[in-house]
Amino acid sequence: MRRLIFIMTFMVISLTVSAQAKYVFYFIGDGMGSNQVLGAEMYRSALQGEPLGRVQTLMTTFPYSGHASTYSKSNGITDSAAAGTCLATGTKTRNGMLGLDQDSAHLTTIAEKLKAQGWGIGIMTTVAIDHATPAAFYAHVPARNSYYKIGKQLCESQFDFFGGAGFHHPQGKHDDKKENLYRMAEQAGYTIAHGYQEAQTIVENQKAEVERLILVQKGDTGMVHGDNLPYAIDRKEGDLTLKEIVGTAIPFLNKRYDRFFMMVEGGMIDYACHGDDAATAFGETWDMDEAMRVAYAFYQAHPDETLIIVTADHETGGLALGNSDYTLHLDQLQYQKCSAWILSDLFSTLFKENKKPSWAQVQQIYREQLGLWDNIEVSKDEEKELKSLYKASCKHKAKDAKTMYKTINALGDAGVALVNKKAHIGWTTRAHSAHTVPIFAIGAGAEKFSGWHDNTEIAPLIMEATK
Repeated sequence: MRRLIFIMTFMVISLTVSAQAKYVFYFIGDGMGSNQVLGAEMYRSALQGEPLGRVQTLMTTFPYSGHASTYSKSNGITDSAAAGTCLATGTKTRNGMLGLDQDSAHLTTIAEKLKAQGWGIGIMTTVAIDHATPAAFYAHVPARNSYYKIGKQLCESQFDFFGGAGFHHPQGKHDDKKENLYRMAEQAGYTIAHGYQEAQTIVENQKAEVERLILVQKGDTGMVHGDNLPYAIDRKEGDLTLKEIVGTAIPFLNKRYDRFFMMVEGGMIDYACHGDDAATAFGETWDMDEAMRVAYAFYQAHPDETLIIVTADHETGGLALGNSDYTLHLDQLQYQKCSAWILSDLFSTLFKENKKPSWAQVQQIYREQLGLWDNIEVSKDEEKELKSLYKASCKHKAKDAKTMYKTINALGDAGVALVNKKAHIGWTTRAHSAHTVPIFAIGAGAEKFSGWHDNTEIAPLIMEATK
């Protein structure tokens, strides 16, 4: 009996060791700590009338999970450039640096290594394709905000597929005489697809002349900033989604290569958390999970050859699920109909169109977009505080909230903060934290990612899974 058990155990171990990943999906939720995932699940549960339960995301059903520390070479709290570089190379560097070690020596990324071995490579995101996390897989610059230089390196990378919101500064930030990055990309052999339908036509026809593809939001013609796709909560019909980008990349790469690697970033989770906007952040977490389901369908067709790994570069916001007593009321978030960004824009427009709008007009926006008064109780003190901000705004004396990616006016920021308070959600910062981040994995080599890790271990483990 003991001998039989030993033989069976040896066979299982042998099968595990021999598993080789030919298709790798590397999902990175920018700013996505464990509480962003758990909060998203508990919020979805509350919406379905199960306030004490969890409606699980796909990622938390994966058989292997763990956590990773995220500190950089220069600080206990990392930025996205240093964290992205570590996730792409397995080497820590200083905050702000991309694809270089702390001494500015060139680092080779896993995407570059696999490309050299004949793999198809896809890099996709919900933010600009030259932003820190996607750039960490192909760029090598000492400063993450060198967008034009990063864009040139994207064109030189010869990676097969890019998808997202386009380039930050396609014409160069200060010199309009610089060559447009979209034209530079076309000269490097890339076809630019504007929107999902145009990309679908290219993929379905499988035109032989399309060697490499860049998919951007429809309307991003190369003379405007491609900073980000709309938040899921603000999305309109026809807006490009991460799910559509992944759904385009898979057949494009699979038709051309017998092995491919895809880095998929849910970049707007971070943006929402910089604004301490829980409802929007939870929506972005679910949105990345929806994109993951496209990859999971591919995994189901190729279970012995596919690896899906999900992690984050860092946590943003210091999100706390609980800010007072022993209760959560995440159902209160359901009345928020737009992001803090859009809410801020609504108030800005109101004050531009009216020199001094009425308090009733301000209240109406709060009612329609956040459910205040109609669905969420507002105390006399809370109303007094909002009204005080309204009066200060009329005098141009209200203090706006300056977040990393957008300044949110005082009325918009206060409204979202009140909804968070009612849901019993707390935040410690509008920046990054040193929290650990989750790891979830399924498929060939997934067992390597269980347990506690430092983020330096993830890229090497992915490479091991491909051998």
